[in-house]
Amino acid sequence: MSNPSLNKIPSSKKQLYNRIAEQGVVSKAELLAAFSLTSSSLTRLLDEMVAEKLLIMSGLGPSNGGRRPILYEINPDYGYFFGLEISRRYSSLGFFDMKMNPKSLIRWRMDEAMTPHQFVEYVSNNIRSILLDHNIDRSRVIGIGVGAVGPLDREKGIILQPLNFPASGWNNVSICSILQEETGIPAQLENGANAALLGEQWAMRSENLQHMLYVHAGVGLRSAMMSYGQIVHGSIDMEGSIGQMIIQMDGPRLHDHGNYGALEAFVSVQALESKARSHAKLGRTDMLNIGQTSPEKINYDMLLHAFSQDNPYARELFMQSAVYFGIGLANLINVFHPQKIILGGVLVNSSEQFYQTAIEIAQKNSYYFPNHQPSFSKGELKEEAVVTGSALMIWRGMEI
Repeated sequence: MSNPSLNKIPSSKKQLYNRIAEQGVVSKAELLAAFSLTSSSLTRLLDEMVAEKLLIMSGLGPSNGGRRPILYEINPDYGYFFGLEISRRYSSLGFFDMKMNPKSLIRWRMDEAMTPHQFVEYVSNNIRSILLDHNIDRSRVIGIGVGAVGPLDREKGIILQPLNFPASGWNNVSICSILQEETGIPAQLENGANAALLGEQWAMRSENLQHMLYVHAGVGLRSAMMSYGQIVHGSIDMEGSIGQMIIQMDGPRLHDHGNYGALEAFVSVQALESKARSHAKLGRTDMLNIGQTSPEKINYDMLLHAFSQDNPYARELFMQSAVYFGIGLANLINVFHPQKIILGGVLVNSSEQFYQTAIEIAQKNSYYFPNHQPSFSKGELKEEAVVTGSALMIWRGMEI
């Protein structure tokens, strides 16, 4: 099995394989209708992939008067993939078969001790444990897909200078080289938001969505766009540019960097913490029921708990953020006109009220509403989107 490459045009064999994977179970007649191949050429390719154990014959389909057709599906045990999410609050490791069925999934909190060295050691130990538990040799693992916060150098597999990691040492980390050295498995890097969108599109593949938008609201704001079924990559792999969308010219600046009045200064974990701490210094701590807590120690978990208890101050804080989030979404809709928008992150999941308020504001401020109404979703995969999309990236780039 060769290393994955995303830059090659798929061969007829790979296109055929992808089609069978997407459909699940398919007959030769259905494939003939979908491809410009002669019956003999198609039969040769199918026989070749069965012999290579890429495909399996999964029974016979219903008869239309003649012989019952042979049905084909991909062999789920031909090879395996790991998907790895590297984020600021939580990270995840998933193990998948060829059908993108998750066979193992672990998730852990990122804290001050989770330096790159500790992170890679933790991931490597879990990879060994997972393979041992499933009695699978490392040679059968095709690759590790890594979905990480940016900015990145995807080609070189380097996490550059991300902000707000709890632990030190995350600048200029050659994560792919380090992982391959520790595990013996090739690794490939992608922006985590892009990976999430890839995963969600796969989960929703029956809808045949071509134009999609993914927005993650958490410690920062991350986004990804898909046009005609392909991820839109910019000339640089920076992260957080959506967060720097200016929505209020004389607005605040988050932690003395970025644009004044940027969306991230209103819609992010950091923004809510900063605003609450500022209000606490003005004597509003009683509204949060946090007793003698120092203003600088107020954190998102405290705010979320107060919100869940229907605290008036916390509700006001979150709902104002939801309104700004909706304005930012409207701007994106007016530029991109997606079919579906997937929203994720801790803010989106803080409450159904936050989610619905953001959608309502976005729709009201969309220029072509109601003629153009993209559908909104929290996604099918949710917290598993990044690891699934990261593994899928390796699957799509696999040579067969």
